[in-house]
Amino acid sequence: MQAANQRFLPLDVFRGLTICFMIIVNTPGTNDIFAPLEHAAWHGFTPTDLVFPSFLFAVGNAMSFSMRKYYDLDNATVLSKIFKRTLLIFLLGFIMYWLPFVHHTDDGSLAFNSISNTRIMGVLQRIALCYCFASLMIRFLPQKAVWIISGLLLVGYWIIMRFAGDAADPYGFSTNAAVHFDKLILGENHMYHDKGTISEPEGLLSTLPAIVNVVIGYYAGLYIQKRRPNTLSTLIRVGCFFIILATFWNTNFPINKKLWTSTFVLLTAGLDLLILTLLLYIIDVQEKTAWTGFFTTFGKNPLFLYLLSEVMVIFLFFFTIGNESVYAWINNHFFQPLAPGKAGSLLFAITYMLFCWCVGKFLDKKRIYVRV
Repeated sequence: MQAANQRFLPLDVFRGLTICFMIIVNTPGTNDIFAPLEHAAWHGFTPTDLVFPSFLFAVGNAMSFSMRKYYDLDNATVLSKIFKRTLLIFLLGFIMYWLPFVHHTDDGSLAFNSISNTRIMGVLQRIALCYCFASLMIRFLPQKAVWIISGLLLVGYWIIMRFAGDAADPYGFSTNAAVHFDKLILGENHMYHDKGTISEPEGLLSTLPAIVNVVIGYYAGLYIQKRRPNTLSTLIRVGCFFIILATFWNTNFPINKKLWTSTFVLLTAGLDLLILTLLLYIIDVQEKTAWTGFFTTFGKNPLFLYLLSEVMVIFLFFFTIGNESVYAWINNHFFQPLAPGKAGSLLFAITYMLFCWCVGKFLDKKRIYVRV
């Protein structure tokens, strides 16, 4: 992350919007939530499905500023910086899933969480890998080659998913090539477990098309920095083109967040370009900036505030009051009596997001910006 005078306000606001919404959708009080705040069950798309790809798009935006520092550095130094950052982000994600390193047993004692059963992949791990591969391509290849490889990643992933999965249902939950590959390489004990099912929504194979979200975010950031007269119209045209292409391709390769299909990449990148265009119009053209401060608080410390929100939830679930977790106790004794059902669940999420914002505001006032 760069100093504020080295990046554009709309990009900071975009990052802040992404983190803000991510915290809200990740921390509902109960499983009884409003439909737009749920992920699509399998094929399909909801507003919540836009959050993670927008995070990757924002990573690309930030790279369009940070990688300028690499222009005058030799390749060995640049590679060292890229790999160190990749490893650090990946380890942060891995350790987060290992927390709190112990769990409650049936007899009330604590037992160590074996690393042999710890999930390997996850949100930060995917961010780390996408950042790494996108950075390497952008550093060592001409722009045309980067776009060609990005296209090959999308088409190649489609071909693999179409022909390497079970012939009867190549895009099914347990019959697709991505889950087969993750079980083979990662092993079931290191994958995501939910209600008796085993999958990996941030798996290895499905990370390949996710790299393209970062690439598109990077070149969008570069293009915006040039301040051309037709910037907004170009972003709109490209965004609409991606969305239309995704819509037509959806008939053969369904839009699916958990599989991170190529159509999902195009749809989300297109929407992100339109959202960013709207922010550019409001902030740069209309010069309406009074409202932006709330979101730039998140945008200035995005990774730290995301980690804070996730780690706190882990410990709120770990500690108990009576027979329920602190997380559930707070929701059941404060928010559900105040607003039963979905409304209370949303109120819990918004309150939690505002707490994280307060931490971010404190850090901003102290000019503390956590860099990875």
